[in-house]
Amino acid sequence: MIDMSQSIATIINFILLLAVVTYFLFKPVQKILNSREQDISNRIEKTKHDEKRVEALKTENDQLLKESKEKGRAIVEGYKIKAEKVSDEIINDAKKEASQIEERSKNEIRLEREKASDEMKRQIIDLSLLMSSKALGENIDEEKHKQLIKEFITKVGI
Repeated sequence: MIDMSQSIATIINFILLLAVVTYFLFKPVQKILNSREQDISNRIEKTKHDEKRVEALKTENDQLLKESKEKGRAIVEGYKIKAEKVSDEIINDAKKEASQIEERSKNEIRLEREKASDEMKRQIIDLSLLMSSKALGENIDEEKHKQLIKEFITKVGI
């Protein structure tokens, strides 16, 4: 049978062993487990906080990117308008210059015509003088003769 004293001693030894194991092993392990659980919980909270922060930064970056693109488009449009304005100014200046060149050319042509007409009149006068002096066989007053020819030409409209 079972010896009672041995059973009590075994129970006491078991309780003492349980107390020692609880004090030296279970409590430190429990502390380590609680510490580990708290550390994991803190990391999860930190990760959630970081995710929210990352999402906020992403939203902010997307907004900044959108604004930058809009500013870029506005700048490009501004330069495009300026380029068109400069192009129009260059074209207008070229047209003005062409118009001025055309006007000068017309004036030069008119002056050349007048010069040619005056030269032709002078040659006609000289030729008329020469012919009339040969026809008359004598020298007449050259100035008077030139005056008569000029009047004739003016009346005829040459």
